[in-house]
Amino acid sequence: MNNTTHSVKLSEIEKKWYVIDAAGRPLGRVATEVARLLKGKHKPTYSTHLDCGDFVIVINTDKMVLTGNKMKNKIYRHHSGYIGNMTETSAEVMMKNHSDRALELAVKGMLPKNSLGRSMITKLKAFKGSEHTHSAQKPEIWNF
Repeated sequence: MNNTTHSVKLSEIEKKWYVIDAAGRPLGRVATEVARLLKGKHKPTYSTHLDCGDFVIVINTDKMVLTGNKMKNKIYRHHSGYIGNMTETSAEVMMKNHSDRALELAVKGMLPKNSLGRSMITKLKAFKGSEHTHSAQKPEIWNF
């Protein structure tokens, strides 16, 4: 009997495309599910040192909700690198103008802070409306 642990190889990893409809769902709940899919934690072949996750298309990001008082109190900060050039944007303005960017920032915070995480975030495709440009990949609908 062979008692060795099987280590998955890059050639054995199979990547799929999934569509998530974010309409009416909280931003954090959608972000955790997207991060899980991007990392590949839903697969039995999950490995921490390899990018074995899938591609994720999120539609209707403009219809996501924030619970509690986050719409008024949550602030997104960005610094350009120059002295005194920190810009602050409230969640209300961010969700109105750049709801896809708000989702990307939430997911990015849940991924590893290294080159592996940077390659994972490139597999996220977020769209404000219900239409997306990746129909050629034949994505499956992911319900959670």
